[in-house]
Amino acid sequence: MTTLADAPPPIVVDDVVAVEGRTPWQLFWARFKQDRAAMIGLALVGFIVALAVLAPVIAKVTGHGPNEIVEPSQTNDFGLPLGPNGTVWLGADRSGRDVLVRLAYGARVSLLVGVVASSIALFIGVTLGILAGYFGKWLDSLISRFTDIILALPLVIFAIGIVAACSTTAKGCLNGALKPGLPLVILIVALFSWPQPARLVRGATLSLREKEFVESARSLGASEWRIMFREILPNLMAPIIVWGSLLVPASILFEAYLSFLGLGVPGNVPSWGRMLSEAVEIFGVAWWFWLFPGVMLMLIVLAFNLLGDGLRDALDPRTGR
Repeated sequence: MTTLADAPPPIVVDDVVAVEGRTPWQLFWARFKQDRAAMIGLALVGFIVALAVLAPVIAKVTGHGPNEIVEPSQTNDFGLPLGPNGTVWLGADRSGRDVLVRLAYGARVSLLVGVVASSIALFIGVTLGILAGYFGKWLDSLISRFTDIILALPLVIFAIGIVAACSTTAKGCLNGALKPGLPLVILIVALFSWPQPARLVRGATLSLREKEFVESARSLGASEWRIMFREILPNLMAPIIVWGSLLVPASILFEAYLSFLGLGVPGNVPSWGRMLSEAVEIFGVAWWFWLFPGVMLMLIVLAFNLLGDGLRDALDPRTGR
């Protein structure tokens, strides 16, 4: 029979390991960096951003700008462009311009359209969505029906019609308010991209406005605007960030569609969509002219989609990843 005297001595732990708390950012980054696909997407986005930023440096190294015809001539006797060589590393286009330099400057156009147009669309969508979801009643019905009308329109055809109408003359349309160029493309892309985030925010707001923290803020005398933008909006940031990362590639493709049809950016502005359009007639003999812009479009869309999926999984612990 074991007595108290025979019991082993208690174990005394001298070193106490402190439990270190982690901020939401640290928790997010710990989850995000475990997603290899998301890290690949982030690396691809970084590569394309670096290409856009270093476009003037690339032009200086090669010795010619995006619209400059390379000398010696990079077209043969039949007017067809020459392929990759020591002078033009990725070949030339049908006018004898350097494809690499135009790709770098085209990355600037794609990122500018994607980021700016998506930001405008998110601002409109989030504002209308939170107003409709919070106040409800007639305002919700009005905004929801207007959103349904925009979603019911044949967006690509409608956008092509607006851009074509405003690009017939240098004056543009609406007494010069809308002139042909990159700002018109950004505006068109933004105006037809806001309904989806508006619906997302409206649905989330309908749920959040019934939560206890909203009722608590209301009981303490907080105004309706303070509740919307100080209590509800911060809880919507995760889906808004994810949706924004997925809206950027959609905006880039929208611009590429318009430029491919000759209705996007002006001809003197390098654009991947316009490069693909110019390559249609000679794609059988100038593979480099369509291959590299096509690959860049594929990479930028893939990168932002991988990044968006990773952000969704890292910001939402319920995914279990």
